[in-house]
Amino acid sequence: MSVQQDRARITRMIQISDTAQTHFRKLIERESAPGMGVRLSASEPGTPRADVRLEFAEPADLIGDEWAVDCDGFTLYVAATSVAWLDGAEIDYVTQAAGSQQLTIKAPKIKGEAPAESASIVERVRWVIENEINPQLASHGGRVAVQEVSADGVVLLRFGGGCHGCGMADVTLKQGIEKTLMGRVPGITAVRDATDHETGQAPYIPRDGAG
Repeated sequence: MSVQQDRARITRMIQISDTAQTHFRKLIERESAPGMGVRLSASEPGTPRADVRLEFAEPADLIGDEWAVDCDGFTLYVAATSVAWLDGAEIDYVTQAAGSQQLTIKAPKIKGEAPAESASIVERVRWVIENEINPQLASHGGRVAVQEVSADGVVLLRFGGGCHGCGMADVTLKQGIEKTLMGRVPGITAVRDATDHETGQAPYIPRDGAG
């Protein structure tokens, strides 16, 4: 694929509005730094923590494998390792109802895509854990990890963080995690806890204080 084709492809993949281009151009002009552009990359792609990182970059800051897109008065550089995750991204600079202006970045693929029905049970279980269950447990400083998925559909989990040693871990497992997994992943027959809760260092609710 030629350089021209590469640029045409990335231009189709990432849309940057005229207002956003004008915003960036004005900021770059204030810096008066020759060759300064905007670098776009994905941080922790494929996970619930995924985010878009946007920064001003001078030529010396570039790695060298970035995909370059010519914009109005500057160049947008996209990290090569982030191209697939930023497919379909939209960058805009919009005026809010109160009159304030805000830069918005939407990247629909950055957190990954749910496994297809043809994917293994393990893949689907890990997806639900990372994208649905752990974000909820994070509010209590907790998390779970998949230790094993048996051939007969039994999921073995280990609790961590605030859930390790928590007096409500059993309730969380049966009323929350198990119901979610069995409802979202066909073939799951049970979910069990493999955690040694006696070794928990900072439980959200101490086990001896559970009501």
